[in-house]
Amino acid sequence: MDIIYKVLVLLHLIGMAALFGGFFVQMSAKEKVINKAMFHGSLTQLVTGILMVGLIESGSVDEEIDMNKISLKLLIAFIITVMVFMNRKKAVVKTSNWAIIGLLTLVNMAIAVFV
Repeated sequence: MDIIYKVLVLLHLIGMAALFGGFFVQMSAKEKVINKAMFHGSLTQLVTGILMVGLIESGSVDEEIDMNKISLKLLIAFIITVMVFMNRKKAVVKTSNWAIIGLLTLVNMAIAVFV
């Protein structure tokens, strides 16, 4: 199970890179959109995060987790995914919505590193 967990961690990092990278490349664009990288990255982050916690909680992986941290990260990831999903087909997204997605992504990364 350890190899499956490590693959999930890798996919989780790829999802984070896609989500934040998709956000980052649009910083200079006047009209913001939810691109495919942001859409697939947010879904990858949510699904792999849930699967990693499931493996840890089942005892299949020898890791300790802080449920307060994980709960907060799950809430933020869910909000990001909902915002991305709701705005993905719009030709132009409000800059405030686009910025909130990027800010929440950055906050989730900061929680993962510093908490």
